Order: sequence, then structure tokens, then C-alpha cells
Amino acid sequence: MTEYRDFPLDRGTGPPDAGLAGLAEQAASCNPACCGATATVVARDAGHGEPPPTAVTHPDLAPLVSVQWESGEGPIPSALETGRPASAEDLLRDERWPGYRAKALDAGVRASVTVPFRRQDLAVTLTVYGFRPGFLRDAAHGATVLLGDLATTGLLRDRHYREVLAEVDQLDTALRTRPVVDQACGIVMYVLRCDADTAMTLLRRLSQRTNRKLSDLAEALVRTRGHGLEAQLARLAEQLGRTPGAAAEPTLGHGRAARRAEHGALSQRRSPEPVSPFPEEHLS
Repeated sequence: MTEYRDFPLDRGTGPPDAGLAGLAEQAASCNPACCGATATVVARDAGHGEPPPTAVTHPDLAPLVSVQWESGEGPIPSALETGRPASAEDLLRDERWPGYRAKALDAGVRASVTVPFRRQDLAVTLTVYGFRPGFLRDAAHGATVLLGDLATTGLLRDRHYREVLAEVDQLDTALRTRPVVDQACGIVMYVLRCDADTAMTLLRRLSQRTNRKLSDLAEALVRTRGHGLEAQLARLAEQLGRTPGAAAEPTLGHGRAARRAEHGALSQRRSPEPVSPFPEEHLS
């Protein structure tokens, strides 16, 4: 039974699919002298200090992988560094990696072979283990290499697919929030008599100062119609070196937004003054 350890493939792209676990299972099944296998995938932009995604075919093999990431020594780090297979034919006599050797012998493992695979910024390692020394000499060739090549290509394709989905989601969010941002720009243009570029710069700077998303900030501004915020916006413009009323005429698209904002603001002149959505401490 394959144990699948669900670590994130890299920040923001979600967990890897079950292909990593399937790779370890198939590697173990196609090597008769093998008692188990592990597979890891390392992305170049992965966070430092975070364990990479790992699949093991038996829980007792998990410490053999963990000790290598903790110590930086072992067949997996060696294979990743050199780009060549790292073999230990008899760990009872092989003293290259003390920490890994101790964990392996505690688990009854006497031999291991680690084969690395690299595609662009993605590196995959496939390690097979044996209870008897000297029986894994052929594991670095044949079916193991073919499995690793196919799996690495598949993992890279899936990663690119998730990145495209994330980009599409970001574009969809931008399209849905663009109208309210345009409305907020129009309000700022009306209040400060500035152009579209100045209004957008002010909104972005205010978003940074208040640590709020630009879309959330725009919604708050549109909700109040800019009423009661004239002094605050003017003070922020002065802090940024922009003189209210000195800008060029608004462009056609933003001019329409400004006229809509002006109509909304004038209709609210006699309404109770709303609470400002922008804390004073962020504007001082």
C-alpha cells in the first residue's frame, strides 16, 4: 500500500497529483530485488527549509528520506548535485553518509539506488531499496529510468497546467474588479480634479499604505461615493507631490466615470456623512 505524503509541490500551485505515489509503487514492482521505493520532486523556486513532496511505499522508508533533507547528505542530495545515479551496494560497509546509513540499517535496508531526473526547473528522484546487498546493480537502468522519465515529464506538464489555471483565475478576478476600480478612479478624479494616471497612482499608494487589496479599497470608496474624503485624498495627493486641480483633463473613458461619480457625490451632499473607509493613521 503506497503512503502518500501530501506536501505542496511549490508555493501557490497546490499539491502534486497522485502520479508521484504511483511512480514509487511502479518502481518497486518492476525491480524484483527491491523491498520498497521512494520518489521526491524538487522545484527550483520551492521555499528553503520546506521538505519537498515525497511518496513512500512503506512508512519505514519515510525517515530515510527525512534524514537526508535534514543533514544535506545521502544518495538523494548526491544524485541531485551530480545529476548521476547514487548507489550504495552494501550500507553495512559504505560509510559515506552516516546519518542515512544508520536509519537504513535500523530499517533493515542494506542497499539503495537513487536515480535523478530533471526537466527545466523541476527535479525528480526515484530511489529503490533492498534488504540484500548487491542485488540492485541494474536498478539504475531499464524500466526504472523509463518510469522516471515519463513521470517527470507528466509532473512538469501538470505543473504548467496548474500555473495556467492560476493565471486564468487571476485574469478573471481582474476583469470582474476592473469596473469598480474605474469607478473609484472616477471619484478621485472628480474630488481632486486630477487625471486618470494620478488617480490610479493615489489608489495604489493608498492600497499599499492600508495593506488592503486595490479592489477592496475601490469598493469602499465607491460605497461612500467619496463623500467626506475630499480632505483626506487631497492630503495624500500633497504627500505624493501631486497638486490637486493641476492635472490635465481626464481621458474620455475616465471622464465618463468622473461624471458618474460627480452625479453620485452631488446626490449625497445632504446625506449624513459616512465613516471614512481609510484609517487616519495611514494618511498621516
